[in-house]
Amino acid sequence: MGSVKDLQVLEEPREDRLGLGRFVFSDRYSVFDWGEMPDLIPFKGASLCLISAYFFQRMEGLCNTHYLGVVEGNRAKTLDELGAPTNVMEIRLVRVLRPRLRNGGLDYTVFKEERSNFLIPLEIIYRNSLPPGSSVFKRLQRGEVTYRDLGLNSYPKPGCRLEKPIVDVSTKLEDPDRYLTWDEARKIASLTVEEVEEIRRLTLKVNSVITKEVLKAGLSNEDGKIELAFDLNRNIMVVDAVGTPDECRFMLNGFHVSKEAAREFYRKTEWFKEVEKAKKALKAGGRGDWRCQVRLKPPTLDSDVKRLISNLYAACANEITGRRWFDVPKLRDVVKEYRSMVEGH
Repeated sequence: MGSVKDLQVLEEPREDRLGLGRFVFSDRYSVFDWGEMPDLIPFKGASLCLISAYFFQRMEGLCNTHYLGVVEGNRAKTLDELGAPTNVMEIRLVRVLRPRLRNGGLDYTVFKEERSNFLIPLEIIYRNSLPPGSSVFKRLQRGEVTYRDLGLNSYPKPGCRLEKPIVDVSTKLEDPDRYLTWDEARKIASLTVEEVEEIRRLTLKVNSVITKEVLKAGLSNEDGKIELAFDLNRNIMVVDAVGTPDECRFMLNGFHVSKEAAREFYRKTEWFKEVEKAKKALKAGGRGDWRCQVRLKPPTLDSDVKRLISNLYAACANEITGRRWFDVPKLRDVVKEYRSMVEGH
């Protein structure tokens, strides 16, 4: 299915029925849109599966989702019924329709022609703060968006906490994906004004659940993303994974508890410099896959960095769900060790 998880299709979705499938969360990881990186991070797949299942279960009764349970012994169960960690989640499947390539551009007409049972071709981003390195600052500097477009009263400063969350939107099925205005998003996905407002309300609701729950683990929820689909009756439901360190930017005492730890390692490499150069060339009018312009291969993670990232994921699963699935140190202790290593360098 992708660079970090696989999809098992048990029943294909059809125009008139939802399908049945299973996500297999792997120990693979991806940074900077590269795709699969050269290492595996132990415990990562099971940790993400357990965290996402926890949030899906917390959202029951609040919104529609595609979640059916986590799999043990080839049977879907609740987290409380699990005897051991699992990396497999059972889900309802919708169709994935894709924009057509036409006249050198993408034609989204298919989303006007079809009315139900498909993935909405948007990624919805909520932002509770704007930490240093947030993509918002790059977009502001390039003039792609203004602070007023984001609903802000003044130009933001890195690290600011927002009075009200920003709900942002980008494409989901493009490579690379691009940020959109809400009017652009409404048009390409053929949404009504009411559906756009419902998406924004739903995003804030999911954000609220995640923010409240991770606070129990001492984490602040800085930003995150969700994906949505229409069911058979064109009701909106939350799909994919939700509330994990890969979908969200969590922080503990100002330190990133997410795959940002891997990003920090790679930002210091020559490979990353080539990645940035290739992406800029594409934006300046280049063609083709920017990855082909990167001569270097991504290096493997330092062994200590990999161990600490693994512990970050596992400790998050333990403390967010309130159950000790993995024999790892407490999250605060893992962060303390990682911080000392980063600052020591």
